[in-house]
Order: sequence, then structure tokens, then C-alpha cells
Amino acid sequence: MKKYKIAFIGAGNVATHLSTELKKCGHEIVQVYSRTEEAAKQLADSLRTTFTTYTETITKEADIYFVALKDSAVDQVLSQIEFGDKLLVHCSGSLPINVLSKFARNYGVFYPLQTFSKNRKVDFKQIPIFVEASLAENLDILEELAHEVSESVTILNSEKRKSLHIAAVFACNFANHCYAMAAKYLESKELPFEILRSLIMETAQKVQELHPKEAQTGPAIRFDENIINSHLSELKEMSELQELYNSISKSIFEHHQEKQ
Repeated sequence: MKKYKIAFIGAGNVATHLSTELKKCGHEIVQVYSRTEEAAKQLADSLRTTFTTYTETITKEADIYFVALKDSAVDQVLSQIEFGDKLLVHCSGSLPINVLSKFARNYGVFYPLQTFSKNRKVDFKQIPIFVEASLAENLDILEELAHEVSESVTILNSEKRKSLHIAAVFACNFANHCYAMAAKYLESKELPFEILRSLIMETAQKVQELHPKEAQTGPAIRFDENIINSHLSELKEMSELQELYNSISKSIFEHHQEKQ
């Protein structure tokens, strides 16, 4: 497997984990760019490489440039950089591949489907990676890189990847928000969030073995009005939670009225 010189444009959660894995595989991370000096320096130090906070000093020496920025910053940052014939790759689930077409002749997507936090280790081998590229030779490069870091690699077009990202928001971000709301409610009652951890683990484990619809339990599935109204009354002083509880309860009930 050819070893590449790689630069990272962005120094957040995705960049931190992906750059670390690629370095472990023997690729050289030649530079990290971030608009925030602290983030750029922290990641660069961990990789034992250089960093910059200025687009005009981004290295010309990389073979591949990985873009791990928030979606709204991509155009603004990349418009200030010349990539020539180098391979430009974004890591977003929601951005189509063609957003890169005005910045480089060779471009692609390398999307790891996982929730990342800088200081929490993940097993990259278990993370599904979805790739797409402008040309067959670019796709070959991204597939090879993906297979180096993961056991699950899939070629997926932008439309399907966006659908996957939407589903991931429901399964991860929205689910975690519900955990946060449960924690907020428990704290208001002077109860620790830790008492829910076993329940959360079992819920997550069930969907490894059952379809989520089959795993659903609770009063909303049968729309037990006595319990639901009692809970809504209890939440009357926490309108945000009351609204969320009511909306999700209705959604659960309606979903389970649909024919399989």
C-alpha cells in the first residue's frame, strides 16, 4: 500500500481521530490547519507535525487534503487555497461531493459514520466508512485508505449518504438529547443520571438483535392516556420537556398503528 503525505484542514473531533489512525497506518501527516491556534497546535503536537492558522501558508507538499470543517465553513476556507492536481477530500455526511468540484480537479468523500469526541477512544476498525470520488483512480485511493483503517467500507453516492446522515441524526444526536433531557429532569428531582445507565445499555443492546419497532416498549406504544396524562401533568413546570414528551409519545403511537 502506497504511503501518502496528508494535510488536515480542520482540527476537530473527526480530524483528531482520523489523522491519528492514518498516522498509525504509516501515512505522514505533514500539516494541520485550523482557524483556532489552540486546536491546531494541540492536534499537531499529538501528531508530531506542523500547524498553521493561515490559509496562505497551508502546505503545497501534501498528496491528499482531508477537509474536516463544519459544513458552513467549507466554501469560505477552501476558496482561499490552491490545490492543483492534489486530491481534496471532505468528511461530511451531508455535503454532496460536487461542492469540491470548484476547488480541485481531483476530489472525493471519506465519511466515517460515528460520533466522535476528542478525548474518547474508538475502535476505528468497527466504524463503517463511506467513500465517493470524482474519478475511478481517486476512488481506488480512498477505498484503499478506508480499508486500512476500517473493516467496513462502502461506496455510496451523495444522495444516499445524506439519507444515512439524517438517520444518524435521529439515532445518535436526537437519542443523546433525550438522555440529556432525562438527566435534566432527574437533576431537578435530586436523582442521579447514573441510575438510567443499565436501562440505556439494554435498550441499545436490544436493537442489535431486534428491529427497533419490535424493541419498543412503554406507555406510548398503546397510548395509555392515564399514564401519559399523569406524566404530562408532572412536567407542567418544564414546558420544554412536556412538549418533547407529548410529541414523541404521539409519534410512537402513530408509528405503531402503521401496517408492517
